[in-house]
Amino acid sequence: MEDVKGTATVEAPSVSSGVVDRTTMPDLLDRTLARFGENRAIDFLGRAWTYRQVGALVDQVAAGLQRLGTGPGDRIGLCLPNTPYSVVFFFAVLKTGATVVNFNPLYTAREIEAQIRDSGTTAMVVMDLERIYRPVAEAADATGLAHIIVCPMADVLPTAKSILFRLFKSGERARIPADTRHVTYADLTREAHTPDPVTIAPDALAVLQYTGGTTGTPKGAMLTHANLVANVRQVVAHGECAFRDGEERVLCVLPFFHIFALTVALNLGVVIGAELVLLPQFKLTELLKTIGRRRPTLLPAVPTLYGAIAGAEETRRIDLSCLRICISGGAPLPAEIRTRFEDMTGCRLAEGYGLTEASPVVSCNPVDARANRDGSAGLPLPDTLIEIRDPDAPERLMPPGERGEVCIRGPQVMAGYWNRPQESDAVMIDGALRTGDIGYLDADGYLFLVDRIKDLIICSGYNVYPRMIEEALYEHEAVCEAVVIGVPDPYRGESPKAFVTLREGAATTADDLMAFLSPRLSKIEMPRSIEIRDSLPKTMVGKLSKKALVEEERAHGASAPGA
Repeated sequence: MEDVKGTATVEAPSVSSGVVDRTTMPDLLDRTLARFGENRAIDFLGRAWTYRQVGALVDQVAAGLQRLGTGPGDRIGLCLPNTPYSVVFFFAVLKTGATVVNFNPLYTAREIEAQIRDSGTTAMVVMDLERIYRPVAEAADATGLAHIIVCPMADVLPTAKSILFRLFKSGERARIPADTRHVTYADLTREAHTPDPVTIAPDALAVLQYTGGTTGTPKGAMLTHANLVANVRQVVAHGECAFRDGEERVLCVLPFFHIFALTVALNLGVVIGAELVLLPQFKLTELLKTIGRRRPTLLPAVPTLYGAIAGAEETRRIDLSCLRICISGGAPLPAEIRTRFEDMTGCRLAEGYGLTEASPVVSCNPVDARANRDGSAGLPLPDTLIEIRDPDAPERLMPPGERGEVCIRGPQVMAGYWNRPQESDAVMIDGALRTGDIGYLDADGYLFLVDRIKDLIICSGYNVYPRMIEEALYEHEAVCEAVVIGVPDPYRGESPKAFVTLREGAATTADDLMAFLSPRLSKIEMPRSIEIRDSLPKTMVGKLSKKALVEEERAHGASAPGA
């Protein structure tokens, strides 16, 4: 890596051939079918499918969708946990030329309704589980959704589990009306034939991926086939042959509706012909049993999941030596969690960085971890340019080593926000994507993130970065999780407030933690208060949720010390 004209701008080596790439997402699946058709593609709670079987199901579903009128320009919603249906429908929708709109299965009816209206979704794919189906049905009534395609959970379970599910879980199954809006999976796939061929341009919209809405109304990032193909190929190239084609097993516990899992679990797994070991939700005991049963080699996950694995006593009874490549993303990885996980498993943990608008991966430490740099989000992926710009004067590039806003150029950068031209323009600067993250590049091109611009706490005019306080808290042996937010302060404007959970069996007090922090932080960085809790709010993918804590504080009207 080398600096360009003395500015903090670093570009990874190119892997482009110079020839216009016409590859689409269905093409990637087809190439894997040709290479690894008889290999196991999916393991779902003990039931398996080969790639050839998955390919046949994709064709069957795509043909059924076409009979419903689905084609280029349509938006089809997927409101699914990780099951074989989520893999099949993702590629089937894309094969018709339509666009996938990912929905969180834990959304309320109101949230689903808002996203249906914003995206123009015309059909939704759901499970026949009441907790998932009911909010979608309510939103469908409010929006006039044309079709709800219902997929039965029992039909993808192993025989014994399917029988038990039908006998003892009938209360969890939704009652599906027999009307023209509802389409059963059996009806959709009744006529088994291949879909009509569709010409798909690489710049066609493949996925409408909604941002988390942590700083306002969720926006639909428009990710094209070219974006998604480029990003998964960049991840493979960054791995420098660490991924063994046709031999890996990817533990898919992060939900595919999240962009990190979509690229680094589903798409990466398909491209390298890996077996996708699917878990519909995160339960630590089930996760550990699955590791023992299927011996996965690759685990993409968020820091809280790695912390849960490393902190659980039952982990010590499981052989984790099968794990070869572990990639952390979605949130900053505390050094203490990384060290504990690596000590327990013997597998080096590579931290990466990305965002929805970049499909999402921007940088990553080497996956073989030989050149991992503590505290770093790694090196830029091939064909990715990272710039550090002055947040207050974004036209100005910052010198190496100095902090600024991280900006990105590369083939993985989105086409813009759906129906939001002004916000699309605002997030770009001279053709580069503004991430909203503060960071710097070292002399070797490694990216170090300091914090989110919007998480920045202004105390008496000074910038305080919550991540610095969180990292200091993680150094305390009793702390399991730590989150710092800004709360109103009548004197300083804002002050930091910390929330922590403790490790199992550990004990400490807020006063002890304050004393521990005192020599590690400046006076302006010291939290106004520390609240010890039994648990902290998390997002669907397991990330600690600052948004929820900020809303709690706002609701409580926190304005006095100790609130």
